[in-house]
Amino acid sequence: MAHHNHTHEHIGNVGRALITGIAINVVYAATEFCVGIWQGSMGLIADAGHNMSDVAGLLLALIAVKLSAKQASRQYTFGYRKASILISLVNAVILLAAVVGIVWESIERFLHPSPVMGWSVAITAAIGVAVNFAAAWLLMRDKERDLNIRGAYLHMMLDALVSIGVVVSGITISLTGWNIIDPIIGLIVAAVIVYSSWHLLTESLRLAMDGVPSGIDMRRVEAALGSIDGVKDVHHIHVWAISTTQNALTAHLLVNDICRAEQISARAKELLRSLGIDHSTLEIETSHHAECHCR
Repeated sequence: MAHHNHTHEHIGNVGRALITGIAINVVYAATEFCVGIWQGSMGLIADAGHNMSDVAGLLLALIAVKLSAKQASRQYTFGYRKASILISLVNAVILLAAVVGIVWESIERFLHPSPVMGWSVAITAAIGVAVNFAAAWLLMRDKERDLNIRGAYLHMMLDALVSIGVVVSGITISLTGWNIIDPIIGLIVAAVIVYSSWHLLTESLRLAMDGVPSGIDMRRVEAALGSIDGVKDVHHIHVWAISTTQNALTAHLLVNDICRAEQISARAKELLRSLGIDHSTLEIETSHHAECHCR
């Protein structure tokens, strides 16, 4: 019961952090976009587009958190936890799709440069630094526990760094008049999005295909199970992710004495939890059909 209450408390905290992050990013992205159009800054427009894609990602992450809290049913015996993996994948695809538009517009600005009001750009982007750092701070506590939250956190931190770049761009344009800096910043933004999203894309795709989660070392898992006193062999091991925060395993353990099955199973589950696998199904078997005469 205590664990159940802790889980609901965790979901509630993450949900509030995501809602707050969504709100402040929507307000800022809308402001940044309007100023970018007004001042003709591709750097601001690109950064606003990136911020809106992050809003979409935060919103999807929030949906995943809410779905993961739903109870299992006869049709979905694991509940809706897998939604967090699918949404991580969608989030990564959205971010990479945004790159195409940013690169296209930046190339247009290279071919047809236009003047940019540097100080307005710098001031607007400076506000973005504070907004993105604030959003990242809200997610920092849970970033190591959930692929969705980690992805959102990294995006917020990288957005803050990108906004710093836009500040530098605005100041440089004001002091030198080099308007070519603006589309260069747009391309840098695109590169940062690709870099920051690639791991999210590959990890989400792997989990969606029921691949072994990146934090799980199969050799350590097999060695840990094989080290249990009374286990002769370990085979048919399968590890996959139920969600972005929970991993599962099935395995067959060949034992010397079937009478110790319960003891061996308990020890195996304990070791697996220490390795990041909290849901395990173990089949205990012997090389021959032995009867258990012990009490």
